[in-house]
Amino acid sequence: MSAAADVRPDKASAIGSVTDPYRVMVVEDSAVIRGFLTRILEEDGDIAVVASVANGKIAVGTALRHDVEVIVLDIEMPVMDGMTALELLLKQDPKVQVIMASTLTLKNAEVSLRALSLGAADYIPKPTSAREVGGSRDFRHMLIEKVRNLGARRRGASVVTSNIDRTIPDMVAKAREGRRGVLPILRKPSLHLPKVIAIGSSTGGPQALLALLKQVGEGFPLPILITQHMPPTFTTILAEHISRVCQIPCAEAMDGEPIKAGSARLAPGDFHMVVEKGEPTNTLRLLQTPPENFCRPAVDPMLRSVAETYGAHALAVILTGMGQDGLKGSDEIVVAGGTVIAQDEESSVVWGMPGAVAMAGLCSAILPLQKIPAYVHERISGKAP
Repeated sequence: MSAAADVRPDKASAIGSVTDPYRVMVVEDSAVIRGFLTRILEEDGDIAVVASVANGKIAVGTALRHDVEVIVLDIEMPVMDGMTALELLLKQDPKVQVIMASTLTLKNAEVSLRALSLGAADYIPKPTSAREVGGSRDFRHMLIEKVRNLGARRRGASVVTSNIDRTIPDMVAKAREGRRGVLPILRKPSLHLPKVIAIGSSTGGPQALLALLKQVGEGFPLPILITQHMPPTFTTILAEHISRVCQIPCAEAMDGEPIKAGSARLAPGDFHMVVEKGEPTNTLRLLQTPPENFCRPAVDPMLRSVAETYGAHALAVILTGMGQDGLKGSDEIVVAGGTVIAQDEESSVVWGMPGAVAMAGLCSAILPLQKIPAYVHERISGKAP
């Protein structure tokens, strides 16, 4: 077996039942990093690395022979780079789930977001050393959760986070037992007109945000606050894309800046974004308090502060994403008298975050992505029931 390709014959049989381990291929030119990624994934009993290869050309030739379901794909490689390989991999198997692995540079952030528009399912910040891979608990958790959730998506199933907080309504617990036949309870929306829109998203979020905000349209009268699970530099590029594509002024939030109507602010990578009450204008604060739900930025801190500051005038939108970030914050929005809506399962890449909120009975609406803008406009105009 060459150093450029490691295919495990004992794990190369075709996919069996839905309970079989998810079949993963790691594509990475560094043998050291490739080995560490493989070991991390194989520590999880639900994952089997059936191949690890050193470049895109080998990956294309290997994927179909071994019924690969999820691919962790490096961007910069010799022989064939990740972007070239991505198009070929998706052409031969449109259902394969590809996670782009990228170093934290502006160039690679731009490439990663372009990969999402071409069909990649997600991205992950690529470690730059074996020490970084081995020593980061958050990286291990993030990698395994992405693979598990996207593997489930490949099979047409759903993964519901296993650490659901029991202080939130018991409806959420039913999601762990399988959501089929369980109808979420919808609550009446606030009687007060929204004064702010707070949006939380993760896996699949960049494309969902662009689609949502493009339909919301130029001249939207309220401030829009966004927390998308993303590392530094990636949020810089995403804010630029939103401004360009959606015609809504958008930028990474700056600490202490006043909240302005008609503009969007995105939590920068590695900082929680929260609202601080002020006179005459509320302001944004950036915090490096500990990660929540393994994330920084996280949606919960933003929503807690929005609930405290805007109360019944808050409208929260939870878009596609894995895990349950936004669940506790949405609960506080509802307690304060505000309104929460969630993206539906069919239009979500991963129905983790919106699913947790929906199954907790916190939503006034659970909608396909394309119908959320109209609902938002109805809410701010006072025309919604």
